[in-house]
Parts: sequence; C-alpha cells; structure tokens
Amino acid sequence: MAKQSEPLFDTVALIGVGLIGSSIARAVRRDQVARRVVAGVRPGASAKTLKSLNIVDVVIEDIPAAVKDADLVILCTPVGSYGEIAKAIAPQLKPGAIISDVGSVKQAVVDSVGPELPAGVHFVPAHPVAGTEHSGPAAGFAELFDGRWCILTPANGSDKDAVAKVKAFWERCGSKVEIMDAKHHDLVLAITSHVPHLIAYNIVGTASDLETVTNSEVIKYSAGGFRDFTRIAASDPTMWRDVFLTNKDAVLEMLGRFSEDLTALQRAIRWGDGQTLYELFSRTRAIRRQIIDAGQETARPDFGRQEKS
Repeated sequence: MAKQSEPLFDTVALIGVGLIGSSIARAVRRDQVARRVVAGVRPGASAKTLKSLNIVDVVIEDIPAAVKDADLVILCTPVGSYGEIAKAIAPQLKPGAIISDVGSVKQAVVDSVGPELPAGVHFVPAHPVAGTEHSGPAAGFAELFDGRWCILTPANGSDKDAVAKVKAFWERCGSKVEIMDAKHHDLVLAITSHVPHLIAYNIVGTASDLETVTNSEVIKYSAGGFRDFTRIAASDPTMWRDVFLTNKDAVLEMLGRFSEDLTALQRAIRWGDGQTLYELFSRTRAIRRQIIDAGQETARPDFGRQEKS
C-alpha cells in the first residue's frame, strides 16, 4: 500500500528489542508510523547496544514504566515470558491502549496474556512471518517486513477499531496482513516453520554426533546441503525452545505426519522404487517455484548468496 505520512500512534512501546523489535523500530521510523518509539528492556548489554544504535526515542530499563503512556505495546520477547510481562505491565496500561505481540505461536499467547489485561485494554495478537537466523538489536533492518505476511489472530468480539489499527500498523511497516483463527495459525505454522526448524536442529545435531565424520569434514563439505540446515539451526535457542513448548500439540501432529511420509520414502529407497522418488521430487520442486512466484524467496543462483571475491 502507499506510504502515508500521518502517524497512526503517538507512542509505541516495544518490550524486548532483538531482531524483530529493532526491525519494527526501524520500520516505524522509516515510514513515520508513530511519533515516538519507547523501548522497554531489562538492564544489561542489550540496553547499552540499543542506546548506541539510536533507533528508538528512549530506552527505559524498567519494563512496566516503559508502557505507561503507550498507545500500542508490542511484546517482542520469547513467548514463554509473555504471561509474566503482561501481569507486570497491566497496572501501568492506560485505558484504550492496544497490546500486541510478534510471537510465532498464537493460542498459547492468547491464553497467557489475555487474562492478565485489565478491562478497557485491547489485545490483538500478531505474528510477522519474517526473520533471519541472526538475533540482537543490531541484527534488525527496516526492510525485514517488506512484502512479507503478518497474521493477526484477534479473538471473537475483539474491538474492531483496535484490530483495524494493528492491521494498518503492519501494512505501513511493509507487510501484507491476514486475519486467522489462533489454533489454525498454530497448525499452519507448525508445518511451514516450526517442524522445519526442529528438523534442521536435529540434522545438525546428528552430524556433530557422528563419530565416523570429523568436524573438519562436516564444515569442509557443508555446501552440499548441510549448510542450508545450519542457517536455520543458528536461530535464537531461547525463542525456539519456547515455540516448541507452547505449540507442542500442533508440532507433534505434524511430526507424526512427517514420520509417516519419511517411512514411505525409506521404503521406496530400500526397494529401488525410482518412480515414487521421481514423482515426490518433481512435486516438491514445483512447491519451490510456487514460493518464488509468491514473492517469499529469491530465484537468484545459490539462493541469492553473495560469493566471496
């Protein structure tokens, strides 16, 4: 959508400012989505880094104090911390404030945050489906959300104006927005994001445990495909630990289906069933083309990686 100059909010408070939070801060500043951005963080090294980056208007090393005047509060910490944070900030939220988040699990967020919020405060859960394997405030960039999807999962009966404002916020930050039921979101993301990450963690762990392959050989020949798994497996461990613990039912269901399909593939290899293998590989190759055509990946050689000169 076309960029607009009039801010949607006076003050946006970001709670936790790593890759996603710092990217939001940069996008908000780039697109003039709010007049003021406050970062609420715990005291420590990340707070010092954030201050040096100059991507927010003020850094407050006291999370409840950071939300006091905010029109929109976005939780950007690992999802396992949401309930505790919601309880801590609840007394400081002003009437009419909107609370949102960026977690890749939604039903657990609804269950942990919603009950802690006072009457008159609107809760609109969100999930920007964007990210990299990097973490920390210095890893963010304003273009992270451009052309990517952001999924909103408001409960039935949610304030329509609040939902419309959060939708407009993400559109102004460059995202395409879709509204979805929380449980359906968790099922979809289990197969498109969560299980792929789990498989990547497992494959990299298996390779490191093999006694017949030295570490130097794993690194030396990593361009054969292993490298692409290591990129995903380099993602933030705290965030992904919380994802699997809070979306375990959907993840286990998808893992069950994956295991069944893997057994069928194992059988085809054992019995030399080349036709089954060819049909599967042709079908999955077509999926890759659809992802590129949808603008969710690049078709550049070597997945767009820059070769060293």
